[in-house]
Amino acid sequence: MVHSKVHVWHTGEVYMDRALAFRERSWHPMPYTGWLRPQSYKSWFPVSAYLIEHPKGNIVVDAGWHDEVRKNQKKHLGWLGYSLCKARLSQGKAVHEQLASHGLQPSDIDYVLLTHMHNDHVSGLEQLSQARRILASQPEWKAAHKELGYVPSMWRNVSITPFELAPIPHGPYKLGLDLFEDGSVYMVYTPGHSKGHCSVLVRTLQGWVLIAGDVGYAARSLEENILPGVTTSKREAQHSLDWARDFAKREDCWAVLTNHDPEIIPHCVG
Repeated sequence: MVHSKVHVWHTGEVYMDRALAFRERSWHPMPYTGWLRPQSYKSWFPVSAYLIEHPKGNIVVDAGWHDEVRKNQKKHLGWLGYSLCKARLSQGKAVHEQLASHGLQPSDIDYVLLTHMHNDHVSGLEQLSQARRILASQPEWKAAHKELGYVPSMWRNVSITPFELAPIPHGPYKLGLDLFEDGSVYMVYTPGHSKGHCSVLVRTLQGWVLIAGDVGYAARSLEENILPGVTTSKREAQHSLDWARDFAKREDCWAVLTNHDPEIIPHCVG
């Protein structure tokens, strides 16, 4: 049986309204924007990325912030993105800098797997452009070229391969991608936060690790059944969150890792 190591990294932080992370009822028609909301409702959340060391190759999940946000984040995020959130990126924390600290270059990466294509997950893609393959689901790829909430300039010079959803044994819809066709790493279709959102399921020595992306923003999301503030389908988002909550209860599940959980510190599983 094939096992991997999963390194959990924080690739910067995002400053956003609590209602973007945790859906809430409010007199405000769009509380997740933070517009006309008190500063006390906003805080910094980590932006995570992951290195998977697999016997068949190195994998990075999501790209975190580009180091350009240290200099000109208004331009990098675009007017809408900058109005919703702010970025913070310490020296040494960009994804390519963290790869270097592990003795790796972007050209050493066999796959970059994108949970989805919102700015805090693809900002650093340009700095991973030498990876052998960068994958996103076909539904996400289509949405990223048609809908608001995406910043296409972040992947303008990057080759991304959309993959078609296929039957797999896991997930709320049992659709996704068996990356190595050996059941060791899956991209699991978990839509709702975005149209083509995928989680990444990895087998480690300790058990399954579910990299849940933005199915929920933190452990609290799973514990209290709280959807993200932004969803493309509340019904699909709830179905995906229900599945993640159920998967977390499995005896062979070691961890469910949400992307923006302040309680998660960088560590390695496996």
